[in-house]
Amino acid sequence: MRTRSHIEIEGLRVRIARSFAARLVGLLGRRALATDEALLLAPCNNVHTLFMRFVIDVVFLDREGTIVAIKPAVRPWRMAWAPRAHSCLELAEGAAARLSLQVGQRLPQLAACH
Repeated sequence: MRTRSHIEIEGLRVRIARSFAARLVGLLGRRALATDEALLLAPCNNVHTLFMRFVIDVVFLDREGTIVAIKPAVRPWRMAWAPRAHSCLELAEGAAARLSLQVGQRLPQLAACH
């Protein structure tokens, strides 16, 4: 069965990083992230912004796609984590608020990507 590498939800084009290498590289080397673009890292319950050049919002989700934590405006050279998370969604700074994402909200389209 072929797995998808991109999906569209909530007005976002979401790229999915499942392999260790894809998760390790993440957004490194990018100069910015478009406001309608996101990266889903699965599985993942922590991220770092070492060597990144821009600020991101990080949304942590459990296996069912329920938001368990939101870390807005994570600056370069920082870490963010959520022990109960199974995946995380990296968004452009301010996108979590713009999309009105909230802890407890379920994004079932993302649960299917694990």
